[in-house]
Amino acid sequence: MDSRQSVFHKTTVESITFQQKTFHTTTIAGSKRAHAETTVGSEQQPSVSKRAIQFQRASASGTELPGLAASTITTVDSDDNFQISEYSQRRIISATPTSTIDRSLLLSFPRYGLPDSLVNNLNVLGIKEIYPWQKQCILGPGLLNGTRNLVYTAPTGGGKSLVADILMLRRVLQDRDAKALLVLPYVALVQEKVRWLRNVVQGIKRQPPANDVYEKERLLWQRRPDEDTIRVVGFFGGGKIRATWSDFDIGVCTFEKANTLINAAIGDCSITKLKAVVLDELHMLDDDHRGYLMELIATKLLSLEHEVQIVGMSATLANIDLLSRWLDAHIYSTFYRPVPIEEYLCHEGKIYPASSTSGLLKAASQLASDSNASQLQNRPVRIVQPSIHKEFKDPVLNAVVALAVETAKSGYGALGCESDARLISRALHHTHLDDPAILEKRLDLLADLRSLSTGLDPTLAETITAGVAFHHAGLTTEERDLIADAYDHGVLKVLVATCSLAAGINLPARRVILHNARMGRDLVGPSMLRQMRGRAGRKGKDEVGETYLCCRKTDLEGVIELMRAELPQISSGLTTDRHRIQRALLEIIAIRLANSRDSIHDYIEKTLLSLSTAPDAIQTYVECSLQDLIKMGFVRSDDSVSYAATKLGKAIVASSLEPEDGTFIYREMQRALRAFVMDGEMHVLYMFTPVHDLSVVINWQVFRSEMENLDESGLRVMTFLGLKPTQVNAMAQGGNLKETTPEEKETVRIYHRFYLALQLRDLCNEVPIHVVSRKYGTPRGTVQTLAQTCQGFAAGTDAVIKFCQQMDWGAMAAILDHFSDRLNAGARSDLLALAKVTFIKSRTARVFYENGFKTVAAIANADPKELVPVLIQAQPSKVRLKSKDEEKYEEKLLAKAKVIADSANRLWRTHMTPPSRRDTAANSSTEIEMQQQVYEE
Repeated sequence: MDSRQSVFHKTTVESITFQQKTFHTTTIAGSKRAHAETTVGSEQQPSVSKRAIQFQRASASGTELPGLAASTITTVDSDDNFQISEYSQRRIISATPTSTIDRSLLLSFPRYGLPDSLVNNLNVLGIKEIYPWQKQCILGPGLLNGTRNLVYTAPTGGGKSLVADILMLRRVLQDRDAKALLVLPYVALVQEKVRWLRNVVQGIKRQPPANDVYEKERLLWQRRPDEDTIRVVGFFGGGKIRATWSDFDIGVCTFEKANTLINAAIGDCSITKLKAVVLDELHMLDDDHRGYLMELIATKLLSLEHEVQIVGMSATLANIDLLSRWLDAHIYSTFYRPVPIEEYLCHEGKIYPASSTSGLLKAASQLASDSNASQLQNRPVRIVQPSIHKEFKDPVLNAVVALAVETAKSGYGALGCESDARLISRALHHTHLDDPAILEKRLDLLADLRSLSTGLDPTLAETITAGVAFHHAGLTTEERDLIADAYDHGVLKVLVATCSLAAGINLPARRVILHNARMGRDLVGPSMLRQMRGRAGRKGKDEVGETYLCCRKTDLEGVIELMRAELPQISSGLTTDRHRIQRALLEIIAIRLANSRDSIHDYIEKTLLSLSTAPDAIQTYVECSLQDLIKMGFVRSDDSVSYAATKLGKAIVASSLEPEDGTFIYREMQRALRAFVMDGEMHVLYMFTPVHDLSVVINWQVFRSEMENLDESGLRVMTFLGLKPTQVNAMAQGGNLKETTPEEKETVRIYHRFYLALQLRDLCNEVPIHVVSRKYGTPRGTVQTLAQTCQGFAAGTDAVIKFCQQMDWGAMAAILDHFSDRLNAGARSDLLALAKVTFIKSRTARVFYENGFKTVAAIANADPKELVPVLIQAQPSKVRLKSKDEEKYEEKLLAKAKVIADSANRLWRTHMTPPSRRDTAANSSTEIEMQQQVYEE
């Protein structure tokens, strides 16, 4: 393992000249860096790539923008008098022992009880020993045997995830029937963690119990092929898998999915198998929008009669003592980072050392005063020279580009905020410092992006060859995955992201460059700022991380306040909106966790709310919420002592809806039952659209144009919904929709849903995502998210179908269920079978159909080379390629064709299996879906 000897560190450019010409490539959990070795020097210049001409659109030939020269950064003071960040315990002396000194730092240490197969898997992934703080944390009282909960905090990049992984895996390995949930806030983190855990548990077998009952059951019932393995399944909005509680051993979930799974398990009494729940990013408890769901999850677990080990962790917990009292948990806190961070403030082209909060405040305070630069006690250590280019007249932008270019030229990676990718790429395009092998991989990345059904984003086409890309919600999931993987492997050197994504994605960098540290118009909060800065420094690659906060003169006061601000105190999110207490009470009544005043009182006593709010206020909230639930028809109570959920209340909980949204859906469904338009698809699609997404801005001119093209069936739907063509025309001419009364707000909601339904209509009729995006002026990622949200059971097809089933509206549920397949396939009914094949969706399925591949069997029996011309025909845009580029492009498509043929063969074999043996071959449709998703990934 790398030595943890602490030293004074140089900046990126100064240190690169003293380094050897090779770098360590060992990887560590959470920082999966595997950069190619880079050599930069004045005596040896890398040869230029043989393929100087890149992929180009036919229309873009000859329109390349001229290159820009990034400003130079000069050193003012050569003395390396830098302080180590407050986020590291590494100091001037070596204080961190290794496994040669302390054998308990080895994963194979007997007290941890980890099987050899698990230890070997972790070794292969780069984890051969743990840090001393991890050992101390794991060996806390009652943690290894699962009798005590844990709340701990460690800096980003400090290795906190490994502690939770070890405790969770111990629970699952100790009990053959045990299950565990890992709860994360973002879909991207869920997908990444699923991939990581599948590698961790690969090949691990759980020992069967040695008893006669088990042997008899083995002889009586057919075993699943994966019965002895640890099944890791991801649950998130828009996921293709409809797995149930019995289909996984470790479930990695978003907040919404975890809450729904736990509700279902409590309702059917299978919750006793749950042994461990890990709550990552615990600081999001008081998030305004979704944090309260984490509180609902933990409170329900605390209310169970059997023990479930709860592990909560975060990098930014201010009042950890309060959380410990709430969860009755052991506390552990550390500031250790294996890679220390140097922090700087960049203002008006001057870079000031700010390696600790006090240092940054000192620098910012002096800059905010009217003192002359010569009078400043904290002088700049480096200066970004003014640029000769008009594009870089803004000193903040000039500094951001200069720092990013300096980092990339030195062979390191940089993570930045805001849309500076194009300018950075123009400054890097003509440097010719990249290894030809890296340039080749960038062309591979371009070919991968071009082979997607959405085609290649024109800006990415400009920036990727220079090693620069951006990563934001406007990209599709496939684009984001390819870009993140390329950055993670050193193919891309600079990744530009929004502040929220920079805080949420697990992509460490040598430098984190914050362009104003703003999210929209407002400065980010202290927690997000620390999360972003924590991305600096990659274990196994960097000896130090660097963060640069580049701010304007007008922002100095705000920066001072931001840096002076303590981390926010975590508090209950149930008080910010009365509907949240309503949901909490409705859920526990519907799943029969509480059905009397006493049991409701016991539940409320276990909430975080009870520790942060006066009892009288809580009692008022509860009483008002119960009365509201009774008035809305969700709960009934005969004697005001016992409570039971009505059919409507159970339907709302089963479909994972908010009470307010459930009321809206109920009114919409009742209206549909009275008059449902069956001779078209608009009414069905309208029922699938999200009820809560009002963030999409309606383009009323597009709305009017689409309305004028509706057939008689579509116009009838508008009439039944109460939408007026005259109102749409008025809005297209600059009118306003009133939102003062509840009725007017509901009307606005219906207009928004119908506008989204128009987009869904196009997607279901094989219009590609990028065409829908251009037509409605909406980012491609937003269009894809709409389709995925409608497919997921948190807000879309499953939610509405479950709602109908609980209300005993079987005919309506059947109609919606049929159309959900079209929504998932993005195609008409005749293509539903083809759309089950990996990579064949929407327009691609239609192209295959028109070329004679009308069945899964036809694709399964085809030579993959026969499928390549079809895939070329299905591409969204035609490109002008040189001969070698064309070969590379066809290689990518051939690889894709092989995956398609293999997927079709899997489906065909399952279809041809006799019904009597189908359960043996496939076990369930859910298992096939999971196999297909793993294969596609």
